[in-house]
Amino acid sequence: MNLLLLNILLAVAWMMLTGEVSSGTFTAGLLVGYLLLWLTRPAWGETRYFSKLLPVIRFVLYFLKELLVANLKVAYDIVTPKDHMVPGIVAVPLDVKSDIEITLFANLVTLTPGTLSLDVSPDRRTLYVHALYVKDAGQFRRELKNGLEKRLIEVMR
Repeated sequence: MNLLLLNILLAVAWMMLTGEVSSGTFTAGLLVGYLLLWLTRPAWGETRYFSKLLPVIRFVLYFLKELLVANLKVAYDIVTPKDHMVPGIVAVPLDVKSDIEITLFANLVTLTPGTLSLDVSPDRRTLYVHALYVKDAGQFRRELKNGLEKRLIEVMR
């Protein structure tokens, strides 16, 4: 059985045992479930599940920081009289390969305010992104590749 699924089932069981359905209880259940799975790790054999915790935490914190910065940037542009937008469409070459990696990357780009994934090339090697602030297409491309895509690859592989 997939350990992530088992961890989620343990978190749901934790919510049932405590009698409280909330995000805090679910998170506590995930932590307790992770601890139980970690303590019984010899029974699961070789798995990467336990070594992925730090990359996942780094990825989530990075994405939340990018989300906050993008929100502040767009909000600042809205409330100030001068328009700072330099919109453009940028072709971003992809290092992510599988369908799930491409889908996650495109969706995370779209979730960030000021950017929108438009299309993936037929050969699945390029993602076309519309962005509100593209002063330098090369710099924008590097920021996406060295930031979000790099961290997504660390988590997924």
